[in-house]
Amino acid sequence: MCCHTLKFALAAIASVSSLHAAPPSEPDMLTASILAADTELFDLYFNKCDPKMMATVVMPNVEFYHDKAGVIANDVKELVADYEKGCTEKLKPDAWRSRRQLEGSSVRVYSVPGFGAIEEGYHRFFERQGDGPEKLVGLARFVIVWKDDSGKWKPSRILSYAHRAAR
Repeated sequence: MCCHTLKFALAAIASVSSLHAAPPSEPDMLTASILAADTELFDLYFNKCDPKMMATVVMPNVEFYHDKAGVIANDVKELVADYEKGCTEKLKPDAWRSRRQLEGSSVRVYSVPGFGAIEEGYHRFFERQGDGPEKLVGLARFVIVWKDDSGKWKPSRILSYAHRAAR
């Protein structure tokens, strides 16, 4: 995880606290760390096209389940292949592009001792064609099981479900 991303997340937590509040507790620091890792993961997934980097930010045995698209991946090779296919499509001038927005107030993070953490919450999805206007198109729930891999948070299991169209 990039240091400036973690510092930004911790600063965000501090900004809503009282000036005389105690330092962030361990659960607050865990949440800040997971939110920073979440931001990095989804920025890479939706806004960049770097398959080699994608292969390094998830666990080798990553699994990704989607209630509309099915099993996206059973390992890092399958995830990167799916990601790379999307990258190729996004390079076309009139391609549809998506963006994910985390519903920050919905996020809950739970420690998994000896392994990592579980993150759950809601996210929204936006689309635009080419350089056209962006439109909110859907909402969904998600769960990510994060592994603490030598100090780097990496997804081990990803579930994206309860997708519905935006109203």
